Amino acid sequence: MDSASEGSDASPSAGPGDLLDASSDAAAVISARGVVIGWTRSAAALLGHPAAEVVGRSGARLLAMPEDPARLAGIVERCRAGNGWSGRIAVRHADGHALDVELRVSASFRIAAHECFLVSARAQCPRWTMGESVLDGFLTRAPVGMAVMDPQLRYVWMNDTLERFGGVPREQRLGRRLSELLPGLQAEALETLMRKVVATGLPVTDYEYEGWSWADPHRRHAYSTSFFPLVDADGTITGVCYMVQDVTERWHARQLLTLVNEAGTSIGRTLDVMRTAQELADFAVPRFADFVVVDLLEPVLSTEGHGAWLPDAGPAPARPVMYRAAVRTVREGAPESVVQVGEAVHFVPPPHDAGLLVDGEPLLIPVLDPSGEPDDLWAARSPLRARRIREYGLHSLIAAPMRARNTVLGLTTFARSLNPVSFGPDEVLVARELVARAAVCVDNARRYTREHTAAVTLQRSLLPPAVTGGTALEVASSYLPADPTGGVGGDWFDVIPLSGARVGLVIGDVVGHGITAAASMGRLRTAVQTLAEMEMPPDELLAHLDDLVLRLSDEETAAGRSTATFIGATCLYAVYDPVDRRCTMARAGHPPPVVVAPGGHAGFPEIPAGPPLGLGGMSFEATEIELAENSLFGLYTDGLIEGRDHDVERGMARLGEVLAHTGENLDALCTSAVRQLVPVPQPDDIALLLTRTHALGADQVVSWDVPPDPAAVGDLRARATRQVCDWGLAELALTTELIVSELVTNAIRYAAPPIGLRLLRDARLTCEVADASSTAPRLRHARSTDEGGRGLFLVAQLAHRWGARYTDQGKIIWAEQEIP
Repeated sequence: MDSASEGSDASPSAGPGDLLDASSDAAAVISARGVVIGWTRSAAALLGHPAAEVVGRSGARLLAMPEDPARLAGIVERCRAGNGWSGRIAVRHADGHALDVELRVSASFRIAAHECFLVSARAQCPRWTMGESVLDGFLTRAPVGMAVMDPQLRYVWMNDTLERFGGVPREQRLGRRLSELLPGLQAEALETLMRKVVATGLPVTDYEYEGWSWADPHRRHAYSTSFFPLVDADGTITGVCYMVQDVTERWHARQLLTLVNEAGTSIGRTLDVMRTAQELADFAVPRFADFVVVDLLEPVLSTEGHGAWLPDAGPAPARPVMYRAAVRTVREGAPESVVQVGEAVHFVPPPHDAGLLVDGEPLLIPVLDPSGEPDDLWAARSPLRARRIREYGLHSLIAAPMRARNTVLGLTTFARSLNPVSFGPDEVLVARELVARAAVCVDNARRYTREHTAAVTLQRSLLPPAVTGGTALEVASSYLPADPTGGVGGDWFDVIPLSGARVGLVIGDVVGHGITAAASMGRLRTAVQTLAEMEMPPDELLAHLDDLVLRLSDEETAAGRSTATFIGATCLYAVYDPVDRRCTMARAGHPPPVVVAPGGHAGFPEIPAGPPLGLGGMSFEATEIELAENSLFGLYTDGLIEGRDHDVERGMARLGEVLAHTGENLDALCTSAVRQLVPVPQPDDIALLLTRTHALGADQVVSWDVPPDPAAVGDLRARATRQVCDWGLAELALTTELIVSELVTNAIRYAAPPIGLRLLRDARLTCEVADASSTAPRLRHARSTDEGGRGLFLVAQLAHRWGARYTDQGKIIWAEQEIP
């Protein structure tokens, strides 16, 4: 150790892992006299001296630097104090060259009687240094734009990249501010950030913005800029350094991704085909294109269509018929558009045909020139379109087919004019995604519209298009489904003309809502009409209807379908006779009718409720009441009277109060009643059928008793003929005479007395023959050799309609004639 000297401190050059790993260091043990008494293989490898050449000799000869005894004494004292020492020294390799090593000396220790020191060393890697010219070249030609600004934000220095970004020569920039040179780069916002950096000393990193520069004034670029304060030795901020990168591609990709994400919340907000198409056009302009049109195939817009073509539906027509569903442009009035919304479109971008719609990919025309090759087909196929393209500068186009769920829907066209940047492959991907999302929404709207239209059509076909009570009743009605948009429900009503100027009134309520309830309601309504035409009294009609519901329920159960809409349905059937002003009615679990007398007193007749339809095993009872002329007779469903509180009795009382204003027009009264009783939407369907009763006067009804004598037929014919003429119906006299003759003759010959003849004149002329027999008449087709059997056949030919109905006293055969 007396021949060693202290070296200077050295920074480690090894990797982070090697700094903590001393297993590979060269090590030796040296006595206090400087003699090497231990030598490792690592030491031999580092200096090239084997142990035999070193051990027992002075270590001073291994040094490649002059001795410094004073420094050496200080190191020895430090190590004897238990602290150790480290530093950099130069040593001599066996081949003669000098070697810089990092040396470590341990605290002293003893081996036997000798004081020793453990010395370890590792080679020091040479430091890399960079000349000023190299650094200057790096800063000047770096791919990142850099500049230095003084505290007044004037340019002091800038590199070549920034000069290229801005398009302003360096000599014109130095000494001037950013806002004086580049008005298209949000200069004021950037200078505000730089002032903040000067004031606070805090850097601002990755500030992104968009603008144009003189290097490319026709295209907007995106930049990411960071600002750092320049601080001198005493901590004073002397300026600002900023670095800027052109991130247009990254910015553009992010903008396109954001555009696609926002489309999900902006397109398809309604279930309307045209509205959805317009939402696509509105969304894309101006953020993606300057002009957008959406053309949909004719079947897509048709409520009866099932879409366009499927792949296995055969070849598509060469020039499909589409209709303009939406248009949007940056110009007022859409002057670029050749076709307006709702007009037919017979155009597909040339040279393509309908195959583009069926299985084609989005068509990209980055540079659109309708007058040059190959775009001259535009001028040939559609000269007007070619002129509009040139006139309004449409320079780039994407045409994307609309397809969803294996169904071709139409074509969406995007074009740019004011935006100078042409569409590229990235925009094609965005257009594909936008159109695909819109296509699903259009297809959903198409399917909904078709099904909704079918449901509404079914509903309208199941309810009477116009109800009329003839001369016996004045009729008004109101129907309000629980879902106003669906137009379908389970409530129903009908007014059925019967023989003898009578009118049948029916109202019912099927459990549930929607298309299933409407279908069930339609089957019950048809059944009631059929049973009513058979002239059944109300209680018998409900009994047959109950049997029908039981049978339908069994059929639905056997088919594995729900019977909920049938079981529990309610119905009320009433028959009003204007001759005697009596009304016969029966109900199956339905609310009772409301009767308002001409004076305004409202009441609810006590009618046996009867069980709902489909329960079976219980009978229905009929009740007969007399109605004063001009009485109000109303039928309704429970949705009208339940209200929010579900208090049926209170609802019935309110209904009576509302209908007490009998002087109002019946239609207005009906509408007003529904509005007052149901001011807000209700969860149940609502139906209200109002009638005002009229009576046939004595001058409209004539009746005669018929003696059971064939000789009396002639006198009855004469009386009937005179009466018809007295009513001013002379043109019906002959047919009436023949009908009376045949019906009376049959009654005298085949029926039992008492027999009666009655003529009624209201909307039609009715001839009725009553007898005490219950035998049903039968229409026969007599042979040419038969002498009789043609009576009812003749009546059927002369009358508008004819039939028979049964009463407690027997039956009535009737025949009606249309009054000219």
